[in-house]
Amino acid sequence: MGDTDRIVFSPPDITEDEIEEVIKALKSGWITTGPKCKELEKMMAEYCHTNRLALMNSATACMEMTYRLFGIGEGDEVIVPAYTYTATASAVCHVGAKPVFVDILGDRAYGYEDGTHSPYEPDYEALEKAITPATKVITPVDIAGVMCDYDRIRDIAISKQDMFTPGDNKYQRALRRILILADSAHGFGSKRAGYMSGEAADFTSFSFHAVKNLTTAEGGGVTWRELPGIDDDEIYRMYMLLSLHGQSKDALAKEKIGSWEYDILFPGYKCNMTDIQAAIGLAQIRRYPELLNRRSEIVKRYDEGIARINERLHGGARDAKGYMSALAHETDEYTSVKHLYLLRVAGFSHEERSALISEMAAEGIPTNVHYKPLPLLTAYRDMGYAIKDYPSSYSYYENEITLPLHTLLRDKDIDMILKVLESSIARVMKE
Repeated sequence: MGDTDRIVFSPPDITEDEIEEVIKALKSGWITTGPKCKELEKMMAEYCHTNRLALMNSATACMEMTYRLFGIGEGDEVIVPAYTYTATASAVCHVGAKPVFVDILGDRAYGYEDGTHSPYEPDYEALEKAITPATKVITPVDIAGVMCDYDRIRDIAISKQDMFTPGDNKYQRALRRILILADSAHGFGSKRAGYMSGEAADFTSFSFHAVKNLTTAEGGGVTWRELPGIDDDEIYRMYMLLSLHGQSKDALAKEKIGSWEYDILFPGYKCNMTDIQAAIGLAQIRRYPELLNRRSEIVKRYDEGIARINERLHGGARDAKGYMSALAHETDEYTSVKHLYLLRVAGFSHEERSALISEMAAEGIPTNVHYKPLPLLTAYRDMGYAIKDYPSSYSYYENEITLPLHTLLRDKDIDMILKVLESSIARVMKE
């Protein structure tokens, strides 16, 4: 395979539209937080069916600022799936609260390929049991863009209202129960049970990092449902204060003639998005329907190809070693934005999965693993977490491999990936 045909894992899809928008921002003389950020916030809020969206420099910042908005800190507990990227838990640690890990559904998910739940969703029974009087937040994760069952999580939170004591925080008092903050870093545009991601949980954090379906290079956004007695504009203003030093006026407001005066209302943080980043996002959101359509085409081609491989190698026997099962991205219950193509290889050990990755890499095909469960990582092992307490998370990590999935893949690239996958699986099984 020559360099011109080299397949990469997850490059950004940048066209002349994005370049022109960035040039306009640069020529405007306004390159920090300004009018393009405000325009993108409006478009994204409308897309998510929410009243407001606040942009920041990462999804991690969006989660952390939401914890700070709700006064989450020392002595508080936040429930987080063990199967996720560190950002989900590190934001909890940043505010001094304790992450409480729960396992994923794994094989307990009913209707894995065509039912109502993904095996990467949190174990809802374990989640309910993990709630204590110290629990202030539940942070589910929409792995690969498949939304969690937020109706069920809300029912759990409501059923535990008698255990919830709000701290000295007006937003906790307004909600009067455990906050549901979705980590939907993968899920901008996903749908479940009639909800768009962004309108299902109480608050929802999105990522617009370079590898995401919609990118602003680095960046994130947060949306929210209405809080009783709290104006949406107030919440938006608090996010702006939190993300820019607690300063009463941003640079755009101070630009008005005679409007230099400002105040610092509290010692805030610095995690605002810039207009250069928002310019990329403006072009991306206009292109988003075509980007999602292409992802759907790629997933369909993968699904069909893997079904053929399973038939050739295993006679279609699902219990055969090496049989591949992909995460279902579309069911009667949900439609994901197909951010990742997660593939499990039945019966493969950690070592065999690693060998498969190496075999494919030797043939020029990059793959990845999503994710290494948090209790396997030094930071969380040192906190006392042990992977033995999360068997489904380990089981699904042990033989998972993620295939390239991005809109710059051509059909012939997908066919090559499938060809190399088949030959690599066959070689590993013979060893």
